[in-house]
Amino acid sequence: MTAPATLPEVAVSAEPPVHKPSLKKRLVPYWLLLPGILWLFVFFVLPMIYQASTSVQTGSLEEGFKVTWHFQTYWDAFTEYYPQFLRSLLYAGTATALCLLLGYPLAYLIAFKAGRWRNLLLVLVIAPFFTSFLIRTLAWKTILADGGPVVGVLNTIGFLDVTSWLGMTEGDRVLATPLAVVCGLTYNFLPFMILPLYTSLERIDTRLHEAAGDLYARPATVFRKVTFPLSMPGVVSGTLLTFIPASGDYVNAELLGSTDTRMIGNVIQSQYLRILDYPTAAALSFILMAIVLVMVTIYIRRAGTEDLV
Repeated sequence: MTAPATLPEVAVSAEPPVHKPSLKKRLVPYWLLLPGILWLFVFFVLPMIYQASTSVQTGSLEEGFKVTWHFQTYWDAFTEYYPQFLRSLLYAGTATALCLLLGYPLAYLIAFKAGRWRNLLLVLVIAPFFTSFLIRTLAWKTILADGGPVVGVLNTIGFLDVTSWLGMTEGDRVLATPLAVVCGLTYNFLPFMILPLYTSLERIDTRLHEAAGDLYARPATVFRKVTFPLSMPGVVSGTLLTFIPASGDYVNAELLGSTDTRMIGNVIQSQYLRILDYPTAAALSFILMAIVLVMVTIYIRRAGTEDLV
């Protein structure tokens, strides 16, 4: 009898050894991050620590300030200047809403309708950055000057009557009123709204609009169901980039407003440079930061998106 055939042995190739990167290579990303971390630590963390210690000090500039853990400064600062806090949030919120109403149509136009003019329009959006923030704000003193053409037109169409009833202007005067401050804030921070909106809208696949049209959706429905929800990251980013700096701004209220339109930034600037009450100024800064941080956190959660552009 012949022996049964045996199956040929199949050579099993051994898996190639896994070479772990050396310690030097694994540390490369951390070495690349080190300059940025040091920059943040020196120019952000250390000043924050210094301001925190300043806010709990007592004394005077002549006698010197000492850390006495005087947390009462926070309560005293808030109770004395809470009208300026409310005014700052109101002005910043109004300017942010106006920037969104003005910026969204323009960003939509650039993203979907501009064609070969897109780059030119983007340059025009950032053109105000080519001049100083101070010069741009001073220009509004000429634009809104008493007896000027802008004020004359607004008075002719009855716009100033409405704003006077709302408490935004006083009679035929626009300068040194809340309206002038809001106009300055809106103009200066409008690019911060348009650019994130454009970036978010430009990412939307236009085939989604075509598909919605094939399903007999009207343009308003396409915008409400497709365009606006997909542009929410830009809306959130733009509103944050507008509201946060606007709430702490003091240049517009200083140049375009009056003592009745002072924002909390004007109070902090005065405490630092005129009154020389450094603990109160530092406490006001931290109170403003805490208020804005809480509002931003609630806003992001309510907006339902953390995918910021």
